[in-house]
Amino acid sequence: AFTSRKGNNYAPNSTFLLTSTIEELRGGSEDNGENDSTPTIRPYLPHTLTVRDSIMIAHSFHNHPSFGPAGGLHGATYTVDVEFASASLHKECNWVIDIGVALDLLAEVLKKYNYKNLDDVVGDRVMTTTEFMCKVIFDGLVEKLKDKFGESGDDAFKGWIKVTLWESH
Repeated sequence: AFTSRKGNNYAPNSTFLLTSTIEELRGGSEDNGENDSTPTIRPYLPHTLTVRDSIMIAHSFHNHPSFGPAGGLHGATYTVDVEFASASLHKECNWVIDIGVALDLLAEVLKKYNYKNLDDVVGDRVMTTTEFMCKVIFDGLVEKLKDKFGESGDDAFKGWIKVTLWESH
């Protein structure tokens, strides 16, 4: 399932895939992706590491009629998968990224939302769909990767990331 950053093609299973090279990683944009020149098709990257965590949230869709009974306040549990993909392995450690670092970065991003009401966290009248949360988590990971590794260096993560959310009730 593939979804561009512009949000034109939502996958039927509510996953939202966002990828970027470390040189082009972005930490969110004010233009909602309208001027986004990041490639939307991932090159061949044979080496991957996927880490998983979960969060429990509450949110509403502010009684918007498009969401039917889910428009009111309700809870959800998200399983969050983050795939780190690279064309090559680290020359000394033979990894895409240190699994401990990947798990720690994801945990840091998720703690802002875990056991929280998203209506309070992201602001009034924001439709906190699964796809929206996937983008928010992706953007948070991009910032954490930039803070941790910068844009260069032998230990920097060089590759793409993909965030997938699985929602259960």
